[in-house]
Amino acid sequence: MSTTTASTRSFADIPENRDRLFLASCFALIVTSMTFAIRAGILGNLATDFGLTDSQLGWVNSMAFYGFPVAMLIGGAIYNSVGPKVLLWLAFISHVLGLVLTMTAGGYWGLMISTFLIGFANGSVEAACNPLIADMYPDKQTEMLNKFHVWFPGGIVIGSLIAYFLSDTVSWQVLIATMLVPTAIYGMLMLGQKFPKGANIVSDTGENIKGILTPLFIVMALIMTMTATTEFGATQWVERILGNAGANAMILLAMTAGIMATGRFFAGPLIQSLNTSGVLVGSAILACLGLTMLSMVTGPLVYVGTAIFALGICYFWPTMIGFTAENIPKSGAFGLSLIGGAGMLGAAIWNPIIGGWIDSGREAALASGLDGDAAELATGQAALGNIAIFPGILIAVFIGLYFYMRSRKTVAA
Repeated sequence: MSTTTASTRSFADIPENRDRLFLASCFALIVTSMTFAIRAGILGNLATDFGLTDSQLGWVNSMAFYGFPVAMLIGGAIYNSVGPKVLLWLAFISHVLGLVLTMTAGGYWGLMISTFLIGFANGSVEAACNPLIADMYPDKQTEMLNKFHVWFPGGIVIGSLIAYFLSDTVSWQVLIATMLVPTAIYGMLMLGQKFPKGANIVSDTGENIKGILTPLFIVMALIMTMTATTEFGATQWVERILGNAGANAMILLAMTAGIMATGRFFAGPLIQSLNTSGVLVGSAILACLGLTMLSMVTGPLVYVGTAIFALGICYFWPTMIGFTAENIPKSGAFGLSLIGGAGMLGAAIWNPIIGGWIDSGREAALASGLDGDAAELATGQAALGNIAIFPGILIAVFIGLYFYMRSRKTVAA
């Protein structure tokens, strides 16, 4: 992604309708994040209605994470050829199909297919909108990308509150249907609009591939699988893991997302003072501390542990993308898509494993003599302790990255 400043670039190609297209992008991201929040709130309903085990729920969850990287891989590869308009309309169609098929699913395989389509839609949104926004706002790329990414946790707040207030009064199918409203809005905002053609970003696929085939990019893609699993491995299972810890699971999810949105909105000064590598070190420490605390406490302290965890995962996704854009600029839009796709692929791989941890943890709790809520609490705490291993490893990895980047800048100087 280009890092050219406003003082050195001509803005002749800025579209007059960029604010409308930005608003459409934000609504598309709201739908994306609502799918995560509402799915997290209905896992118990799906288990009951379709007789699914937690391992099977993990596979259903994983389909959203598999669909995401597939869309980002395809979208990143063809963005320079087809542009953002085709990708965003593809996202719209996939969202409508995925949501409708979820509401009408007859069982396990219906949920698998519909959830994959939703994940594909979500990945298409990311593949289209990140480079689109960078292209439309060359005069304030960082500011607008940050404002765009606020709506991922922002949409989770919306979805969590909808699930909290309506889950006892309407069916889970109605909860899914609420996402058709913002879907329709971003579709209407796109109607009849002209999209930019990549005048203000790196749009040479050959150059993008050269940037991708570097050791630093490959390492960052591997790291992204762990940061994303830390974030989504806990938040996607919040209702199943923390439902018996003495705090409302949907309020926890909304609180997490609210902290993340606020943190991302005011990320600029923190990144300037610590740089991206330093922010990632601090994020890993807080995420590990929060998860470890959540694996041991109950009652009001669950909210404290959740707040610490939220501060930890707050900067993972946008800072990993920002690090790539800043330090591997040749990778361009294709590189940003692949980094995001790597994160979702990692989460897809680990979701069934986390579901298996929950199943085996429940068996161990029951075998030890616990039952009912006590068994479920022990099961959830054990799963969180396992997930905490990821940020624990990342602390060491990011400290190494911090010193590597510092030495590279010293050599360059």
